Amino acid sequence: MRSQYVNELKELNVKLLEMGSRVQNIIELSIQSLSNQDLEGAKKVYELDDEIDQLELEIENRCMKLMALQQPIAKHLRMIVTIIKIITDLERMGDHAVNIAKITLEIGHEPLVKPLIDIPKMAILTEKMVHKSLDAFTKEDIEMAKELDVDDEAVDELYDAIYVELTEMMKEDASIAHQGTKLLFVARFLERISDHATNIGERIVYMVTGERVESH
Repeated sequence: MRSQYVNELKELNVKLLEMGSRVQNIIELSIQSLSNQDLEGAKKVYELDDEIDQLELEIENRCMKLMALQQPIAKHLRMIVTIIKIITDLERMGDHAVNIAKITLEIGHEPLVKPLIDIPKMAILTEKMVHKSLDAFTKEDIEMAKELDVDDEAVDELYDAIYVELTEMMKEDASIAHQGTKLLFVARFLERISDHATNIGERIVYMVTGERVESH
C-alpha cells in the first residue's frame, strides 16, 4: 500500500507538469495567433483549453481519492492541497489565453493599430514564470518560488508601459479606440497570468515550509 501511495503521488506530479506544459503552449499560441492574426490558431486555443479543463478535473479527482483513502498528514497533505490549488491557477491561466484568442477573433483581419512588440514580450515573460513555478514545485525550491514575485514586477512594468502607450494613441486618434481597448485587455490578461504564477510560488513555499507568505 505504501509503495502504491508513493507511486500515486509521483503520477500526480507528472499530471501536474503535463497540465502546466499545456498551459505554457496555449499562452504562446494565443499570442502568436494575435500577432499573426491567425484565426484558425485562435480557434485551436479553445480546443486546447478543453483538454486543460479535463486534466484539471482528473487531477482534482485523483487528489480527493488520495486524501480519502490514504489520509495523508504533514507535508504529504500540504503537497496534495497545494496541487489542488495550483491546478486552479493553471486552469485560470488557460481561461485568460482563451480570452486573448477571443479578442483575436473579434479583431479578425482588421489592420493592427501598431506592431505588437511589448505584448509578445509580456507573453514570453509570463510563459517563463509558469515554467519557473513548475520547476520550483518539482525541486521544492522555495528561493526559486520567491523569485516569481520579482518576475511579476517586470511584467507589471511592461503592462504599465503598454497602458500608457495605447491610451496616448487613443487620445490622439479616437478611431483606434475600439481595437486599442481590446489590446489593453490582452495586456491585462497576460498580467493576470503572471499573478497566478506568483500565487503558485506562494503555494510552493507553504508546501515546503508550512508557512503562508503573500507577494508584495
